[in-house]
Amino acid sequence: MTRGYLAEEIREKLISILKNSDSGMSGVEISKKIHVNRITMIKYLKVFAAEGLLRQKNIGNVTLWFLEPGQESFVFPDDYFKIISKYLELLVKGNEDQVYSLIKNCLNSGASVNRLILEVIYPAIEHINDLYDSGKIGSAEQNLLRTTISKSLDILNQISIVSDPKKNVVVIAADPESILISESASASYHSDGWNVSHLGDMSSAIDVLFDLDFQKLVGKIWKQKPGILLVVIFSQTSEGLTFFADSINPNKKKSDKFMKLALCGNVSKKTKIHSDFLSDNIGDILDWSNTVSENTK
Repeated sequence: MTRGYLAEEIREKLISILKNSDSGMSGVEISKKIHVNRITMIKYLKVFAAEGLLRQKNIGNVTLWFLEPGQESFVFPDDYFKIISKYLELLVKGNEDQVYSLIKNCLNSGASVNRLILEVIYPAIEHINDLYDSGKIGSAEQNLLRTTISKSLDILNQISIVSDPKKNVVVIAADPESILISESASASYHSDGWNVSHLGDMSSAIDVLFDLDFQKLVGKIWKQKPGILLVVIFSQTSEGLTFFADSINPNKKKSDKFMKLALCGNVSKKTKIHSDFLSDNIGDILDWSNTVSENTK
């Protein structure tokens, strides 16, 4: 905040005055229209340019500012419902750049990362899978759309966050079908200040030596054992969850209460599997993780 002006308010006004300006505007013109001190306005313009909202063009001694294509301003929480359908529409139509612009616009408008993940991106993952299962899209298009979703999550992971050294999490996908879900969880953990080690698809590591490999990894990423270490496994099969749980539980016992294991997937009632938490809902997993963190402080 500078002199009582919020960045979000200035951003909205900038979009309003520049969206129909083909010739751009100088910093002096913008400061007069927005009623912000010229020096302060220039600082904001440079910040917004770094964020990708604006671009500048120097003509002689004058610097003109232009709005980057596809920029919009939203009001949250009212606009979450609008974003859900818009993200899915742009995604299915293959408008990749517009998908990324939408995510950035949401962040610049003050959207919650967790709500974007749980209410916008995660449902899109399920929708794409449904389209493929029903034969409406092929494997090539499915992979293309999944890649676009993954890049959307990368935008969220690039947000600068001060992490808490006492909050550590290892995220594992037990099969290729669970990668996007694990990436979604990792982005959410990142936004909540966790130190995230996302291992991606570990189906190729399913062998008798995985428990030793995992023990070595824990020794590197959790050397001094600060706070807690969560291990969260996502799988589309009970077999995948069972294998990784059986491999990790021996390491977990050595760390007593400071290492927790959570499993996300469908498990039949007949399957015997040991974990601290089990759910088929990513939102429940994230809520449980935050509760565990609070209880160990």
